[in-house]
Amino acid sequence: MNKLFNRFRNLDAHPKVYDEFHNRTVTGGVITVVSTVIMVFLFISEMSLYLQTKTESKLLVDTSTGETLDINFDITFPYVRCSLLSLDAMDITGEEHHNIRHNVMKRRIDIHGTVLEERQEGIGAPRIEMPLQRHGGRLGDEDDDEEYCGSCYGAEAEIDEDGNHHCCNSCEEVQEAYVKKEWAFPENVDLIDQCHREGYVQRVKDEEGEGCNIHGSLQINKVAGHFHFATGKSFLNQSTSFLLDLLALQDSNHLNISHQINKFSFGAQYPGLVNPLDDDEVKWVQGPIHGHGIYQYFIKVVPTIYEDVRGRVIYSNQYSVTEHFSDSTEQGSVPGVFFSYDISPIKVCSLLPE
Repeated sequence: MNKLFNRFRNLDAHPKVYDEFHNRTVTGGVITVVSTVIMVFLFISEMSLYLQTKTESKLLVDTSTGETLDINFDITFPYVRCSLLSLDAMDITGEEHHNIRHNVMKRRIDIHGTVLEERQEGIGAPRIEMPLQRHGGRLGDEDDDEEYCGSCYGAEAEIDEDGNHHCCNSCEEVQEAYVKKEWAFPENVDLIDQCHREGYVQRVKDEEGEGCNIHGSLQINKVAGHFHFATGKSFLNQSTSFLLDLLALQDSNHLNISHQINKFSFGAQYPGLVNPLDDDEVKWVQGPIHGHGIYQYFIKVVPTIYEDVRGRVIYSNQYSVTEHFSDSTEQGSVPGVFFSYDISPIKVCSLLPE
């Protein structure tokens, strides 16, 4: 057994040296320190390079059809009351959506940006018992089973196929009926029972001097189009018009459409996605000096497919944007913030290699 161990011992290429033969020098110490630092640096750099992911992108023709586009937004208007701020959308197919309320939240804010109230559009209006019926009586006076059908105050539409009269059950529906008839809306809004019940005028008065933060999402057809925020309520007619609250016309500050874009994106977020309009370094704040005008953002949307190393796929969009401002007082139009977008026929596929 000792002979076998001796044979292995003879194969040792690094024989040990006795301590009395060691000679430590300053030069050797310096070389040891320098070489150790170099080895640590090389190890860290190689490890960081190994852990760093590099995205590979390729361009493909977008052949998808019948898809929808999600638009996420969070915008603050420090000089516009929430009751007067409306959102409308239209695309090149002719599909229009006016005074959008679904998935839209509004926050009333003061001049310091403090949130006073948050509510979803169309929710929270006061309810008054026994509303006025179109036939002149009050709901609940005689027949408890009677359904509410509010008067349109002379702007009723023709009887439908089922022989039913058109009802105006809200202040907004009365306004829409007047616009369709191309009639001027009464100056005393409280004379309209629906407006009086909903506290339309009082709600506008209560928001005097306030601003509004509006946030939410839109789901629209994946075609070119535009959507906009304006100081008034738009109604679908032969030509799109805006019905501005008569009380607000006494205060020219409500025409100041100055705004700050906090967040703005198309689709879901994925690692590395940069949205130009919600960059932390560029707040896109418009000042009160040029607030009375039309702000236009022209956006080019590029469909994007992102796939990570685990095979998880995210369908989203990138975009680029340019801005333009025009003075509404020169054109005689209503101030607003317009977002015009176009869809690129080329999509980007971003992959993380394994």
